[in-house]
Amino acid sequence: MTADLVAIAILVVVFAVAAIRKVHLGVVALAAATGVGLWLADLPLDDIIAGFPVGIFLLLVGVTYFFGIAQVNGTIDTLVEKALQKVGTQAVLIPFVFFFLTMGVSAMGSALAGLVMAPVGMPLARRFRIDPMLMALAIGCGLSAGGFAPTSLFGIVTYGTARDNGIALSPVVPFAVALVVNLLLLGLAFLLFGGRALLRSRGPGARQRLVEESVPDDATTDRRLAPIHWVTIAFMVLLVAVVVVLSLTGHEPEIGTLCFAFAAVLALLRPLDTKRAIAQVDWSTALLVGGIVTYIGVLRSMGALDTLGELAARVHAPLVGAVLILMVGALMSAFVSTTGILASLVPLAIPIVASGAVPGWALIAALGVCSSLVDVSPFSTVGATLTATSDADDRARVTRLLTRWGMSMVVIGPVLLMLTLVVPAGM
Repeated sequence: MTADLVAIAILVVVFAVAAIRKVHLGVVALAAATGVGLWLADLPLDDIIAGFPVGIFLLLVGVTYFFGIAQVNGTIDTLVEKALQKVGTQAVLIPFVFFFLTMGVSAMGSALAGLVMAPVGMPLARRFRIDPMLMALAIGCGLSAGGFAPTSLFGIVTYGTARDNGIALSPVVPFAVALVVNLLLLGLAFLLFGGRALLRSRGPGARQRLVEESVPDDATTDRRLAPIHWVTIAFMVLLVAVVVVLSLTGHEPEIGTLCFAFAAVLALLRPLDTKRAIAQVDWSTALLVGGIVTYIGVLRSMGALDTLGELAARVHAPLVGAVLILMVGALMSAFVSTTGILASLVPLAIPIVASGAVPGWALIAALGVCSSLVDVSPFSTVGATLTATSDADDRARVTRLLTRWGMSMVVIGPVLLMLTLVVPAGM
């Protein structure tokens, strides 16, 4: 076995060891990148360190810091509560409301931030006689869709890694694909898990408004919009507007820089918020991406990616290779960090893109979305949280059905996206 194939095998071992020993994958990957680079690839240490993705790192820190301030100063909680107040007792609307609320929260820096909706939504499912599977999938699909927003981690890693590998991918494209796919899946879940009964009953006859069900009786938090909330909302709207306009005009939006600028203004207005917001910065994910991308940089320097390209060329079936890499990404993501999968598999998909038979932007967008659709599996953080927050009497059923749904997405996601996105884009 040649040195470059050994290096690829070591990367697989790194993933396995980190998962089995439950240690931080980014730390192990950084250490492995240094060892492989020095002793196997004979690279100078400066060249190895140069592979660390400083741009993506700053982007992740800037985004999570800005939305961390928005969380700390109460803007996000206030917006969620006011949205819930508009629903009232219309049970048929509740799954869709939670989809969009979870999507909105997940779009604010970190996809996993959307999990804050699980402790609210899952108990409400029982009170309003909504199938807990429908509520779980509404939250899970919303999290997946919001995670690919240009301001959230899945989206940042997907288009950032694609850009670093020479693939032109608009930040809006992964979000648009994720939104459409997850809305379709939510519609399917609505049909499979009691949605038609909700349409017939038009709700369980509850007379209290949803917000009264979701907020404890002793809650004393003042949810009126204060001046700091209006300023934060204005920055959030401006951030989205700038990203959309620049993307549509073919320019590359500097999202991290914008977030740091907005966060600096908010910090000057309320300095005490900044100390608590620092704890909201997703340093763990930033280190995770940094470690994996650094290792991928070593692989590129060794020519490992070129070796994969030669192997792919011998297959003479790039579409088959594309389907396989989508399935591998989906399967691995059910057990390992989705962010880590994106950071590692996007560069490894480059040889398939180089064949010219598969459009790069479509394959990378499909890979990202496929890797997140399985996250409702109970083996992942998302699925485990949804199961844990469901009623004790429903937990066994929810666990069983979420396992079936998540594992089915290993096949359904890749096939669906190949047929509706990747293949048509290549025609």
